[in-house]
Amino acid sequence: MTILRNSGWLKLGLGLGLGLAWVGVWMPLLQGQQNRFDTEISGRTQEKVSLHLTGFSGEIREVLEFDLYLGGFQLVDAGKGRYELSGNTETDVRGTLKDSQGHVLFDRIYPGGTRRTQAHTLANDVIQLGTGSAPSFTNQKIIYRMDGNVRNQWNELVSEIYASDYDGANPVQLTHDGSVVRSPAWKPGERTIYYTSFLNGAPHVYSHDLTTGARRPYAAFGGLNDGTAFSWDGQRVAMILSRAGSPDLWVASAVGTNWKRLTQAREEESSPCWSPDGRQICFSSGRNGAVQLYTISPEGGEPKPLNTGGIRGATEPDWSPDGRWIAFTRMGRGQNFQIYVVPSEGGNPKKVADGEDPSWGPNSRLLLFVRRTKEGNRRLSLLDVPTGHVKDSLPVQGSCSQPSWAR
Repeated sequence: MTILRNSGWLKLGLGLGLGLAWVGVWMPLLQGQQNRFDTEISGRTQEKVSLHLTGFSGEIREVLEFDLYLGGFQLVDAGKGRYELSGNTETDVRGTLKDSQGHVLFDRIYPGGTRRTQAHTLANDVIQLGTGSAPSFTNQKIIYRMDGNVRNQWNELVSEIYASDYDGANPVQLTHDGSVVRSPAWKPGERTIYYTSFLNGAPHVYSHDLTTGARRPYAAFGGLNDGTAFSWDGQRVAMILSRAGSPDLWVASAVGTNWKRLTQAREEESSPCWSPDGRQICFSSGRNGAVQLYTISPEGGEPKPLNTGGIRGATEPDWSPDGRWIAFTRMGRGQNFQIYVVPSEGGNPKKVADGEDPSWGPNSRLLLFVRRTKEGNRRLSLLDVPTGHVKDSLPVQGSCSQPSWAR
């Protein structure tokens, strides 16, 4: 059996809070929470919110520009915006938001944490008030695989698992296997990652406690062990195992008991992900001649094809936190990959980006994905689906893939 080492599914979960001190008045603007993707799925793009940004400089301004752009804002010259955000960064970050008539909507100071954290939190507040959307940039973490330029004793290109802020800042290396690793997943509510490693010559899944450094095998059956996907409550796991022959979809408890085989197909299956309510698993399979998406109950039953408008080569699904959408990769020839979004019950998909490995942000609006550069590297990018705004994350020294957002 040939075991592929460069594709896979990812999910993670981590959320942190921040204490804030508030100055001024909160004046919410009710613009509706219903706007998710009702317009853009039908081919229309949500209106961008104009804003003039002034008084900020250096890193703080860069963070604000990054976040606000991904939150649906378009920066404009003075006097031309629906809003104006002014402030200073002499000590703690301070921001004052006004409407086009000069009315002060809020005036706040953001003490505590790093200055980047303060800037992220200010951007959150502006986006929440200006669009009605609930962003979550403050202290949001992502996890991903990164290939370096070092080869090990078996002449394999070494890859490791990294974590960083959602925009790529503050990267931290989590593994030091000196081998091929893939398919990172974060167990919801814990500082523990699960990932596949060829450390001992075969693709085994390990759990790695980031607090103590303890690591143990989680799935080390004969053949392929890959694609660890946690249910949203952290109690169950779906993954791809070939312990019974072909790579099939299995489920188990989070502690590795009560293994149950859900599918039996000669063709390879991959990339499981859970619906937020835990009632369905979406995965990719070539069982009917073309690679497409299916859903199945974790209790078993017949897999049901997901209607993706006739698209073939559909893989790497990821279910949005609000349960309404599934993003997936459409495989093309060579390195020609596109990302689509389709209603979770199936329907007409919409292409939203050129890239692969999509992962929904906590607000069911942002997509984290991988973009291939002209130089052949892969880098992390972020897409605001309603507006089509795209930003590359901060550059790192390596080729990134299989990103996943904390939850």
